[in-house]
Order: sequence, then C-alpha cells, then structure tokens
Amino acid sequence: MELRRTVQLCRFHSLLLQRRCPWQPPARHCRHRASPPMQCWDWCRGSLRKGLLVAGLGLPLAAGIYYRLADAQEQRKMRLLVEGVWRFGRSLYLGMCISVDYWRTAHVALRGVDENSPEYKKVMSACHQRAADRLVQGAIYNGGLYVKLGQGLCAFNHLLPPEYISTLRVLEDQALKRGYGEVDELFLEDFKATADALFREFNYQPMAAASLAQVHKARLQDGTLVAVKVQYIDLRDRFDGDIRTLELLLRIVEFMHPSFGFSWVLKDLKETLAQELDFENEGRNAERCARDLHHFPYVVVPKVHWDKCSKRVLTADYCEGCKINNVESIREQGLDLKDTADKLIQMFAEQIFYTGFIHADPHPGNVLVRRGPDGKAQLVLLDHGLYEFLSERDRSALCKLWRAIILRDDAAMRACSAELGVKDYFLFCEILMQRPIHMGQLRLANILTWEETLYMQAMAQHHFDRIMQVLKDLPRPMLLVFRNINTVRSINIALGAPVDRYFVMGKSAVKGWSRIAGHRSSGIRSSSLFCWLRVKWESLKFEIALRKEMFSMRLMASLIRFLAYVGFLSESEQIYEYFQA
Repeated sequence: MELRRTVQLCRFHSLLLQRRCPWQPPARHCRHRASPPMQCWDWCRGSLRKGLLVAGLGLPLAAGIYYRLADAQEQRKMRLLVEGVWRFGRSLYLGMCISVDYWRTAHVALRGVDENSPEYKKVMSACHQRAADRLVQGAIYNGGLYVKLGQGLCAFNHLLPPEYISTLRVLEDQALKRGYGEVDELFLEDFKATADALFREFNYQPMAAASLAQVHKARLQDGTLVAVKVQYIDLRDRFDGDIRTLELLLRIVEFMHPSFGFSWVLKDLKETLAQELDFENEGRNAERCARDLHHFPYVVVPKVHWDKCSKRVLTADYCEGCKINNVESIREQGLDLKDTADKLIQMFAEQIFYTGFIHADPHPGNVLVRRGPDGKAQLVLLDHGLYEFLSERDRSALCKLWRAIILRDDAAMRACSAELGVKDYFLFCEILMQRPIHMGQLRLANILTWEETLYMQAMAQHHFDRIMQVLKDLPRPMLLVFRNINTVRSINIALGAPVDRYFVMGKSAVKGWSRIAGHRSSGIRSSSLFCWLRVKWESLKFEIALRKEMFSMRLMASLIRFLAYVGFLSESEQIYEYFQA
C-alpha cells in the first residue's frame, strides 16, 4: 500500500514537471479538503431558500385562512393592525418630507437671500403651503386622533404661518367620510337594527365628517328632526394603537430635537381623550352644560334622545346655524358681530371662572350662530365629548390672576401664579393672554401688531424650554383650558375683534371669584342676597380701579406732553414710546 502511494506521487510529480501551466492539485486531494465546507454552504443556501419559500407562501396562506374563519369584529382588528403599520409609515414619511423640504428651502434654495426680500417670502410661503398640504393629507387619510391634532393647530393662528391656518381649517368638519355599509354594520351591532329601520327617515349621506364621527340628518318616528352622530366603527379598536404610534413619533421628534418634548402631554391627556369615545358620556356632558348655562337665554344645547343613543351613537335635536367664524352668513342673518362675539366670550368665561366644567374643544365647527326669538344672536353649542374640570382652588387662583394681569398688579401676578404651581410667572401670564404684556400699558389690544406678533413668535422659538417648563408646572386640566381660551381668542379675531376680550373676561373673572368666595362663607355671608351684593361690589371695585389707573396714565401722558411743549422736557424716543403706550 505504501509503495503504491509512493508510485502515484512520483507519477504526479513527473506529470507536473512536464506541464507548463500553473499547478492544480489532484481532484481527489482537492475534493478531500474542500468538499465539506462547500457541501455545508450549498445545504444552508438550499435550506434558506426553501424556508423563505415556505414562509412567503405559507404565512400569507395561514393568515388568509385565519382571517376567513374569524368573525367580523376579529377581521376588523386584523385589518386595523395592518392599517396601523401603514399609518405609522405614512406619518413618518410625511414628517421626513416636511423636515427635508424645510432644510432644503432654508439651506439651498434661499442660501444667501435676504429674509426681508420678496423672493425669500415667496419661496418660504410656498414651502409652508407644501407642508400644510402634507399635514392635511396625512391627517385625513389617518383619521381619528390625527384629525383632532390638526384641529388643535388651527387655534395657534398667531404663531403658525397663515398658510397652515387657511389649509388646516378644512379639518374642522371635512374629514374622510365612510360608506353606507359601515353605518348599518354599527347599528346592527348596537341596536340589532339598521339605521333606516330605527328612524322614520335616515339620510345616509353625512352632513359633516369630523375626527371621531360623522353626522347624519334623520327624523324620529314622531317626526322630530334630529342629528345622529355615528362613530367610526373602527375607532375604539384603533385608539390604543394610534396613541402608541403618536407617542413613538413624538419620542422620535424629541430624540431629533431634544427641546421639543411633547410626549408627556399626550401621556397626561390620554385618559381624557379616551372619554371622548363614549357618546353616552357626551350626552351626560351636554345635559350638565345645559344646566350650568341655563341662565344664559342665548345659549342652546341640543336635547339628547336617550332611546336612540349608545356608546357609539348619539342622537340629539337638529339645530340650524352657521359656523361662528362665518362672518358673511352672520351678517346675512342680520346679526351683530359684536353681540355674537360678546356672547361667545361670556359663555366660555362662565365655564372657566365659575362652573369649572369647561368645553375643551370649542372650534368654530362646534359653535353655530342663528337668529334667536329676540332677533339677536343665539349660540348653539355642539360636541360635548371633550370636557375638563377645573377645581375650585384653581378657578379661584385663575380668577385673581386674570384680574391682576388686567390691572398690572405685579405682586398679585406672582402670588396667583405660585398658587397654580408656576414660578416663571411673567412668561406664564403672557402665555395665558397669548400676547405681550407691557406693565406700563393697561389696554390689551385684541389684534396683535406686527411687532407683537414677531415678539410672540420669537418667544416660542427662543424660550421653548421655559414654555415647556411652565406647562409642566401647571395643573394638568389647565392644558385643555389653554386650548379653550386660545380658540375663543382666534374666533374673536376672525370676527374682526369687535369685543375687548380681555376686559370682558376680566369682569367675568371678578364675578366668578366673588361667587366662589361667597359660597365658601357661612351664615348670612353665604345668603344669595349677600353673594349678589358682593359680586356687584367686587365688579364695581374692579372697574373703578381699572378706570382710575387709565385716568392716571392719561393724565401723566398729558403732563409730559405739556412739559415737552413748553420746553421743560426735550422730546426723545423714550417719551415717544410712552405716548404710544
């Protein structure tokens, strides 16, 4: 055996010496050394190919079989799972597109261009419009909470570019509408009957589509005309998933921009938003709101018909009217804009400063205006799903704070802000008023000047971390109170700011604080007559103090003008600014 191997090797060497091509090992020896790894790799590759083939064909087949065998609700949940992934991807993609578009516009298209030039404004306006269009498109296709967030952005018309405001307004009542079959499917689940069987008449074409539901016009069996609010059938199932998606998106934004941390806001408001999905709770809120505001004859809250309600369906009286920011329709009805704005402000000021049960979603689509029996404006308050309750302690502090701001009482502003848990009191007061506060100027104009608008935008940009700290320090219900105050401010501006909102709310704050203090008292001081007298007395003191301060400031301005006129004082820029104030 040993001799045979030696002969084979010698023959191999002989053949090798005779060849002029590079040496190649014998096939037998090469196979003996390389075969195991090559076979292993081929086997792994073949197994992987088979596994991917089985997974690619088997998993969809198994999922399809499971889907076909599941009931309707389980099928809906499976669809929502897939759609949730698409919603997240769509939101992430739109966010990246907007970010890249702004970066490219600022650093490429407008590089070296003067910010005050017409070209800069034109190009940036187009960028704002593209971003707003993308936001609306994403919100409508995603629906639900995404639409509600878009509605909330409409209130910040003094901070956001005008392109955003005009574009996002379509979300107030023009969300994505659902088909007829979905409406009947929901009615069958909740009432064991279709909508046209439950009502004498039911119009399947919705009048309006909002973030959580769409509204249909119908008629009860007794002929009463009603509005039927039908929740989107998949909304409850997708709520938790949408919340988690938004939290994840906010964390991504917070990671990219550390100062822009809003994830805690969504976390704190999650339970409050979940209550809005319960339409029976909305019906109870509507009835409580009607009781709280019954002494305002110009406020109408549609009556709820409980026999046609469920947790996903709300039936209430149908009320005609135009949106409160529709100036042309209000004038066509022969109504006064000043009267309309004054009633709106008083209505919500009563909730904020006295009852504490506050409508947290008063966008223009939820407040209608119609001609009342007295020929004046009558307000129809809709959509009572999102409410916030402000404790008596916080209401009292807020009343005193508003009065202190109007009177420019610095010490009281600091003390009342501390009662609400805020240390950075002056910034908090400017956030609350949504305008700059000049301690030497009592009057607060409802419409900001260009300089004041730039100041507010610069404050939001350069003091964002301080603003976030103020919001974190506040009692959580105050977050939705801010939304109410800011929305009312934007509606007043849309009407042309015919009413001094700050003064009207200041009088309501003084009145509310007087009534709260009266209810705390005991004995004769808690009687209705004493409370009435106290309210009148405190309101009178407030107006006297305000007019006294205004008179003293005007007197001082007149004296300075006289001294400057006779030559005792030289006119300077400081004196000119004082005159302007």
